[in-house]
Amino acid sequence: MQHNNTQPDPVPHHDDARAEALHQTKQGRDTDAKTFAIAAARALKDARCDDILVLDVSGKNPVTDYIVIGTGTSDRQMRSALADVESAAKDCGYHPFDPAKDTSADWLLADYLQVMVHVFEANARALYDLEMLWGDGKRVEWKRETKADTDSNE
Repeated sequence: MQHNNTQPDPVPHHDDARAEALHQTKQGRDTDAKTFAIAAARALKDARCDDILVLDVSGKNPVTDYIVIGTGTSDRQMRSALADVESAAKDCGYHPFDPAKDTSADWLLADYLQVMVHVFEANARALYDLEMLWGDGKRVEWKRETKADTDSNE
């Protein structure tokens, strides 16, 4: 006897939930993902993270469109930096998907679906080398123009 169960799975698969959430978040967003990725990078800079990089991996990464990477100097500073990113996210209309329940102090992740923010301790960043992994992504300029920049363009 064949059992035909047409009821949906009561516990959605993580990938299915992510795809549905990504579809829903792309509609009606006040700020596009690139703008938020830049805001996240600037929040990391303001929190004194180093070696900040924004990669556009749209079309290359099935999970996200932008990856923001920064290096912190301590667990406390890295967590503070992610709190600043969360504040920038709220300002841009983004909310974390599956908030991290991290136990590692050397790599922290904030997942905003279209934008993923990674904050590493220096040795962990070198070990995992996301820049190499997603090296075919396009680097996005995120730094604020300074007065010196605008004066030199005149």
